[in-house]
Amino acid sequence: MLPFPTAELTAAIDLAVDHLAAAPIGGYHPGGEAASEPIAWGAVALANAGRNDSANVAAEWLAERQAPDGAVGVTESQDAPYWPTALAMIAWQAVDASAYADRISGGVGWALEQQPWTRPRDPKFGHDTALAGWSWAPATHSWLEPTAFFVVALRAAGLADNARRLEGVRLLVDRLLPSGGANYGNTVVLDQELLEHTHSSGVVAWALSAEDVRDERLKKTIQRLKLVADRPTGAASLAWAARGLAAHQQTDAATAVQVAATLTAAVMKQKGLHKAALLTLAAQEILKQSAGAR
Repeated sequence: MLPFPTAELTAAIDLAVDHLAAAPIGGYHPGGEAASEPIAWGAVALANAGRNDSANVAAEWLAERQAPDGAVGVTESQDAPYWPTALAMIAWQAVDASAYADRISGGVGWALEQQPWTRPRDPKFGHDTALAGWSWAPATHSWLEPTAFFVVALRAAGLADNARRLEGVRLLVDRLLPSGGANYGNTVVLDQELLEHTHSSGVVAWALSAEDVRDERLKKTIQRLKLVADRPTGAASLAWAARGLAAHQQTDAATAVQVAATLTAAVMKQKGLHKAALLTLAAQEILKQSAGAR
């Protein structure tokens, strides 16, 4: 059995935090347009590390792009779509919930007003099309990842018992595949179970970790994520698998070793803000899990 790589994770986090702090505004790849998702995750990682000045730079960038109705768009030049509003809310909560209270409140108001496309349940589809979560674009069908982000953001904002949020939780459980795991949000079509995606499985496991979910499919999802170290996995998918496992206190040493190595490589090879931020969060959350287990 591999020893738990505490020293390797700590070294990788220190390297990555310095990297994030030096350039907290960035995009999905080096030289790419500044984008809300990587900036928000970077802000959370920096806040976790106590790098408050740089975290505030990122939080302010998000605040400057919040529209009067509370929504936050995807990039510096694109106001729409607005699904990153949830990530901005999570970032503001992590950086300084008091200072950004009005920004968070604006995001909450926008989120609760959203009405995705729904329809009565159709036997051709495995998931319940009548449930309302959140979508990638306004007035379209609810999908897994944006729903997961808003479920977490609204809980962090103090709306754990809000009916709209709880319907989002039910949607996430409904979109779990029968054999465990998840994908973009479709389960069975014409009696055929669709394929699982590691990235989506990690997101939904992370989002449901604070909820009272006793569905066996969530347990199967966690078991699937435990296999991530045994197969080739992209950096973002690895990060989300690790975050999902850490949220349930289930990360093993093999996955932790892979996260530490991949994070170090992402920083050294200048892979961009998005991968570095997600992997830093994964490493931080694994260390937190490890500390809690001792």
